[in-house]
Amino acid sequence: MRCRWLLLLGLLVTVPAWAKKVDLDYLVRLLPDSGQAEVRITLAEGSAVRTLDFDLGRQGLYGGFQADGQWQVQGSRGMWHPAAGKSSLSYRVQLDTQSARGRPESRITAHWALLRGERLVPAARLDQQDGSELVARLQFELPQGWKSVETAWPRIGKHRFRIDDVSRLFDRPTGWMLAGTLGSRRAQMGDTQVTIAAPLGQGMRRMDTLTLMTFVWPQLQAVFARAPGKLLVVGSRDELGRGAQTPRNSLYLHSSRALIGEDGSSPLLRQLVRVFTQLESRDRSEWVVQSLTDYYASELLRRAGGIGDDRYQLLQRRLQSEGVKVTTLRGDQVNAAQVARGVLVLQALDREIRLHSHDQRSLDDVTRALMRLSKISTDDLVHISEQVLGREAEVLQTRQLLR
Repeated sequence: MRCRWLLLLGLLVTVPAWAKKVDLDYLVRLLPDSGQAEVRITLAEGSAVRTLDFDLGRQGLYGGFQADGQWQVQGSRGMWHPAAGKSSLSYRVQLDTQSARGRPESRITAHWALLRGERLVPAARLDQQDGSELVARLQFELPQGWKSVETAWPRIGKHRFRIDDVSRLFDRPTGWMLAGTLGSRRAQMGDTQVTIAAPLGQGMRRMDTLTLMTFVWPQLQAVFARAPGKLLVVGSRDELGRGAQTPRNSLYLHSSRALIGEDGSSPLLRQLVRVFTQLESRDRSEWVVQSLTDYYASELLRRAGGIGDDRYQLLQRRLQSEGVKVTTLRGDQVNAAQVARGVLVLQALDREIRLHSHDQRSLDDVTRALMRLSKISTDDLVHISEQVLGREAEVLQTRQLLR
């Protein structure tokens, strides 16, 4: 009986090696004259996929669908049943659109395009045949005169990238993407290949950005212990809508804003923290994510020697002034005052942990544990802090704030 179980376990372990690899190719043609992109999704063997059920979002974003096999649209969903053999789905997507707040979500001009990969290929539920594995690649066809394209994915050829996201069943292009007449700076930081890119003439301070990142990078690695293999930083003069979630291994900078403000805050460092931690909240606990992000954006700059004690005290006074009237930190969305009060709570928690452990442990240990969770809550923060401390965290007994 024991031998049977060992044989079965061996079979289960080796199943992935038997999987039939099926090419999934994305071809994107950028069309600046119409403010659109044309996307073609091609499966080398359509029978490997039963259905792809797309979330098409608001009306008017996608249109002109043509499919091998069956294609049906119901409300905001689009269902594709690929034909057997080589099978394709093509459509057009509008790039020049605005968010609900009136900010551009992506831009395409006569000379460049700046967009999120999520716009090119909408999220989809994949139902595929057992024993098959999709191998996804992304190819761009650029307008005449456009020189290059940058994404956060590994480059495997001219204007060609490999898409492999272990967190998703359906590999699709995600993160910021930039194409056209560009200026770029590249550097290797630890195990991460960093690219700073922007359209020419958009005022992007590439070397300033690269220098600040080089200065703080050792602190980021020391705290978060994991780093992306590739990181793309893009920028322009536009205030683009960035969405609720941090894009995969990429970030956007408004090129006319200071890398570090007078109060010591830094949009660049804030986004770098989000890229490294990839924290998402649940149970009305967005304050944990936002306050941790703000805490480390200034704390890592201080640890690197970029903020003196006098400037740090100014930052503390600003946080206290902003957060003094906050009565609760909880909520699916939080304002600046709640985030400021949350940072003060986290600072006090860090001091308590360091004092109790004789400076052997800190909030860094709590954060690294939170990073192992798919989504985090206030209860998670309390529970992990108690584990690190070995007792109740006195700072987190302020129930009126945490309820």
